[in-house]
Amino acid sequence: SLIHCYHRSLSRHEAERLEQEARGRLERQKILDKAESERARKELLELEALSTAVESTGVAKAEAQSRAEAARIDGEGAVLLAKLNAQAIAIETEADLLRLKQTREQELRFIKEQADLDVAQAEALAAVEVKKFEAVIDSLGASTIRDIAMAGPEMQVKLLQGLGIQSTLITDGSSPINLFTAAGGLLGILPKPSEK
Repeated sequence: SLIHCYHRSLSRHEAERLEQEARGRLERQKILDKAESERARKELLELEALSTAVESTGVAKAEAQSRAEAARIDGEGAVLLAKLNAQAIAIETEADLLRLKQTREQELRFIKEQADLDVAQAEALAAVEVKKFEAVIDSLGASTIRDIAMAGPEMQVKLLQGLGIQSTLITDGSSPINLFTAAGGLLGILPKPSEK
């Protein structure tokens, strides 16, 4: 009975020891599990931080590349715009010069045509005056012209005005001709020298 009690006591002690060991192992396991969990959580946080850093670096790099590309496009656009503006100015200047040249040519043509017209009118008027003079000479006859040529200047003017001739000069546009001198020359009569 004593032995039996002793054995029972040993068994209880053994059971308690085993239980304590089991509890100790469980506690150690819990501590180890907690440490492992903390380590894993720490690694996860580090990985997340690293991922965020990589991501933000990637975003920053992408943004920098995007800004650089935008700046390059803006620069190329500015160069192209400057070229187009220069071409437009060159075309406009060329058009202005062409218009100016055409205007000058038109002005010169007009001036030449006007001058030609003035010359033609002057020639036509001179021809009319000559024909009129010839008609008057023919109608007056040699003796009447001789009388006019021999008369004084005042009488010549009055006689001619009476005949409807207002001027003693006709012109071909370059050299004036005195009617009396011409008529006298035709008849071989020199006009009287003017009395002083």
